[in-house]
Amino acid sequence: MSHPLGRTPGKVIAVHLNYRSRARERGRVPDQPSYFLKPPTSLAGTGQPLLRPRGCELLAFEGEVALVIGRRAHRVDPADGWSYVHWVTAANDAGVYDLRYADQGSNLRSKGADGFTPIGPRLLDARRLDPGALRLRTWVNGEVVQDDTTDTLLFPFADLVADLSRLVTLEPGDVILTGTPAGASVVSPGDVVEVEAVSGELSTGRLRTPIAVADHDLEAWGAMPKAGPAERAAAWGAAFVPEPLLDKSIEEGLRGVAVATLSAQLRKRSLPHMSIDGVRPTRPGDTMVGVAHTLRYLPLREDLFQRYGNGMNAQKRAVEELRPGHVLVMDARRDTSAGTLGDILALRALRRGAAGVVTDGAVRDSATVAALGLPVYHAGAHPSVLGRRHVPWDTGIPVSCGGALVQPGDLLVGDADGVVVVPPELAGELIADCVEQERQERFITGQVRAGQSVDGLYPLGPQWRAAYAKWCDSDSDSEGDQP
Repeated sequence: MSHPLGRTPGKVIAVHLNYRSRARERGRVPDQPSYFLKPPTSLAGTGQPLLRPRGCELLAFEGEVALVIGRRAHRVDPADGWSYVHWVTAANDAGVYDLRYADQGSNLRSKGADGFTPIGPRLLDARRLDPGALRLRTWVNGEVVQDDTTDTLLFPFADLVADLSRLVTLEPGDVILTGTPAGASVVSPGDVVEVEAVSGELSTGRLRTPIAVADHDLEAWGAMPKAGPAERAAAWGAAFVPEPLLDKSIEEGLRGVAVATLSAQLRKRSLPHMSIDGVRPTRPGDTMVGVAHTLRYLPLREDLFQRYGNGMNAQKRAVEELRPGHVLVMDARRDTSAGTLGDILALRALRRGAAGVVTDGAVRDSATVAALGLPVYHAGAHPSVLGRRHVPWDTGIPVSCGGALVQPGDLLVGDADGVVVVPPELAGELIADCVEQERQERFITGQVRAGQSVDGLYPLGPQWRAAYAKWCDSDSDSEGDQP
């Protein structure tokens, strides 16, 4: 496609996150804008089909406002940034999330394919517009799916121009895609995406993009499409309904056995260090089963806390990253002299669907946290905020919690005795063996109540095997039955 100003732009620059609604949807708010480049060959006009490569399933649209630079901009001041914009139009920053893994952040293959940047159809004179009063809307098959205004931008248009021009000279005709609001999602062949930007009576008109599939297979000598849960979640956005983190039968099986039994069975498998030591539940009657999502704190260093501890820090990000069924596992180095979780973040974890929280540090607002009904296991209570002792550092990494190594994706099971870590690949066989162990213990308990000595009975010895088998055949689970 020819550039709307009659020349092919030297650069097409796209902003990652810029609308507050999209930042909330993504669960993170950047301190500064970040960018990626799209090839000028990705530009397309209204009505041109957008072709999803064969083998891909996650073609996503992103309605955006596009700025077209009118004069050379180099090291311009934010106060003057808007004066370098000549035209404003609508854009669709399309991409296939199936190939995003291969780009390592560049987005070249996932968003740079031919035709993946439709813009138009009309150009609005920037001098006639208030850059903070544009309305952006996107339709899919006639239904509005995005509707936002530029007064909610994290980084105003003039600031983007100034920021880019510090190091990158912007030339006339260069295009800046300014970010998408909440609601971006996946489209399929046969769908039609329309994007429009308006300012009062002025309108870009609807940029119309029909979705089709490429007429050839993707050549096999490069990265091939791959779509896992993370890619699907990112592509579908708020419309994504994830698969459960944990199979229901595994969850019910683990919930039906005692932590003490699991610990014994893990020890039989030469895994004696799977208990998270020193933690206790806020409510002893609670049980907990879930999948680990991890957070690590490092020792307080005041200068680094200023950088890492404020704003949307790792602690808050970890909570916002929780999915239903997650257990947030905090590595606080067993330091209980400052809180690592308070009532507000515990409430947010509950609203995110968390199955529980485990910290080898302290909990503050402990009575309120207990009243929430969220299973929380902790090493103590302390009134201080975390900044007294901890710097929230990173999430989603292997951590040490109460002396146990916990990896993201491990299973956590808790009851009144404490918490144990279960490798997910062992869960099925552990459940079966725990059920058998507890069945034997019910039989043994019945015999002890009837006056039998534990000698040769506990653990179940050879002389009791026949009696136990007969008891099992009788299909009686009541304690105290005699063989």
